[in-house]
Amino acid sequence: MPDLPPLRFTGAEILLPDGFAREALSLSEGRIAPGGGREIDLSGYRILPGIIDLHGDGFERHMAPRRGAVDHPAAGLAGLDAECGAAGITTAVLAQFWSWEGGMRSPEFAATLAETLAGAETLTDMQMQLRVETHMIDTLDAMVALVARYGLGYVVWNDHLPHAQLAAGKRPPGLTGQALKAGRSPEAHERLLTELHANGPAVREAVAGAAGRLAGLGVRMGSHDDHTAEDRAKFRALGADICEFPETLAAAEAAKAAREPVVMGAPNVVRGGSHSGKVPAEELVAAGLVDALVSDYHYPTLARAAQKLSDRYGWPAAWALVSEGPARVMGWTDRGRIAEGLRADLVILDAAGRIGGTIAGGRVSHLSGALAARMLA
Repeated sequence: MPDLPPLRFTGAEILLPDGFAREALSLSEGRIAPGGGREIDLSGYRILPGIIDLHGDGFERHMAPRRGAVDHPAAGLAGLDAECGAAGITTAVLAQFWSWEGGMRSPEFAATLAETLAGAETLTDMQMQLRVETHMIDTLDAMVALVARYGLGYVVWNDHLPHAQLAAGKRPPGLTGQALKAGRSPEAHERLLTELHANGPAVREAVAGAAGRLAGLGVRMGSHDDHTAEDRAKFRALGADICEFPETLAAAEAAKAAREPVVMGAPNVVRGGSHSGKVPAEELVAAGLVDALVSDYHYPTLARAAQKLSDRYGWPAAWALVSEGPARVMGWTDRGRIAEGLRADLVILDAAGRIGGTIAGGRVSHLSGALAARMLA
């Protein structure tokens, strides 16, 4: 897909590290360029760095709009690409489960999605995160092999087993629904969870071995839903230094004390708190503990969360949580800011704060309304 021809935007307010400045902005060959190109007057608009989403599983709705209606991932990528563009997302990391939950969260589907992404042409830069369940120790060799085969760069360790109920010999809540979603009988699903729970004594050694191999591949690693400082220390020892969705202030503080990045969900900010009673993201933002916000399950909330926080912290600091901050977490130096030579990843907001256009790597991924009329004139 070709880049835009050289363009020069004038009249718009450009978000720079110190705030908005009315400067000209030129694009050429997919990059922010020093000057030249066809001039377009964007007076009345604001141009901000493109949004970088490090963890979103909302793509599942595009792959299976109804339970059981799972199609090949390629069929859903076009719709996902359009939604990301409309949400201002220029880099989207798809948070794909490697889980006992089965279906679209199974290792088999993870392999299918990785293969599909490797051959896909999307306007949004789509990448893949693997969310690996720690107790699936018999599958860790296959997981590492998949990461190596497709050059995946991000793995997060999860443990979502209902250990308390399994240890007590009780049927976990919601088991029947989980089983049906996975295509198993409730009895077979309960047996599987019980077997995985029994792997407990062998998990630490197995995960450490897999983590060591991932580190050798240059993979960034994190942990999901740390509850305590001890949880964070356990995963830190494995080389998993990204603290994703800490459940408590203590876990987030432990990460920050070790200079580890903390990632929280934008829906938590928009809603004003966690839907499950965990630490509110805004509380961690206020304490200076959050490095990046992510879409979690709803892509549009990234821009909305940043706009909400801008009222309190100003646009540069608030928008950095969805652009420069995520880039810094991953060590990406080619995006996240508006600066000469970087990728032309841009979000264009109208006077009401609506996203009128998104440019991802120098290609238009979203354009609507009055902005479309002006750009195409």
